[in-house]
Amino acid sequence: MDARLNLFAGRTTGKALKHFMAAGTALKESPLPAATQELVSLRVSQINGCAVCLDMHTKEAAAAGESAVRLHLVAAWREATVFTEAERAALELAEQGTRTADGGGGVPDEVWARAAKYHDEEQLNALVLLISMMNMVNRLNVITQQPGGTYEVGQFH
Repeated sequence: MDARLNLFAGRTTGKALKHFMAAGTALKESPLPAATQELVSLRVSQINGCAVCLDMHTKEAAAAGESAVRLHLVAAWREATVFTEAERAALELAEQGTRTADGGGGVPDEVWARAAKYHDEEQLNALVLLISMMNMVNRLNVITQQPGGTYEVGQFH
């Protein structure tokens, strides 16, 4: 499968994506745990069907020491016993923030309260930005049919 567009080659998109990637670097340096960031990125990408993001975040998480069991169970996090309560709250917020149209009311207060119970304000800021950014990049990749499978760890760093 070939991508419909090379987003980095376009003058406008290339420039915008450089800024977007800089924002991603800032998120990596945030106090939100790296494992939580990768799990959330995976879950959002699973929901949106973004192969290239699933490829990238699975490989990055594994390279950072994440276990195969946890990576395989992200899609079924509610029934899995391998996630912390803080990670579960982040995954729930990620799902609700990604499926805003499905719920008809946005993120419910009880979901926000669970996330706020385990994450301080700075972590919540990073989590909300991460969820939003992952949804944007997933949509860019799905619309332009970016293929997954060839990502190499560290490729975009």
